[in-house]
Amino acid sequence: MSLLQEWRAIAYEQEKTPKEDQLFWANYFNIEKGIYEQLLADPNTVVEGTVEELASKYNTNLSMMVGFLDGINDSLKVQNPIEEMEATTKVNLGFDLEKLYFNMVGAKAEWLYELPAWDNLLPEDKRKELFRTSKLSGTVIKDKKIGRNDPCPCGSGKKYKKCCGANL
Repeated sequence: MSLLQEWRAIAYEQEKTPKEDQLFWANYFNIEKGIYEQLLADPNTVVEGTVEELASKYNTNLSMMVGFLDGINDSLKVQNPIEEMEATTKVNLGFDLEKLYFNMVGAKAEWLYELPAWDNLLPEDKRKELFRTSKLSGTVIKDKKIGRNDPCPCGSGKKYKKCCGANL
């Protein structure tokens, strides 16, 4: 079983009581917040190392580090091979600031996108724009429905009901 599969089995295990599940995630989110605080304190330094070295550096266990790597992977400039990752796999935490903020908003992780460090990293107007864009990315906007008597969108000049709408 890969490290990622082990993490997912632990994180999403169905046999935990609701209280155990709540405690697990509260602990994970606290660890995650601590790692992000350190990363955002010096965003220009790209952190590299094996999975086990990073777990040790951030004072967490291997499983929690794998969970963190799974969560940050979409925000990295070069994604890590998380599916095949072993304890000795060398990983890179070189993240894109805007993509990271956007993804934190998308994940509804207020404890992360409201970290004070963001005030010095992205201007407020940029954060608002990314916030708005992230929130809208999950919103489905329907196009205006074509009426029977409207001109056909194919450009034939006929009414929709006599052209492309005839087969409906």
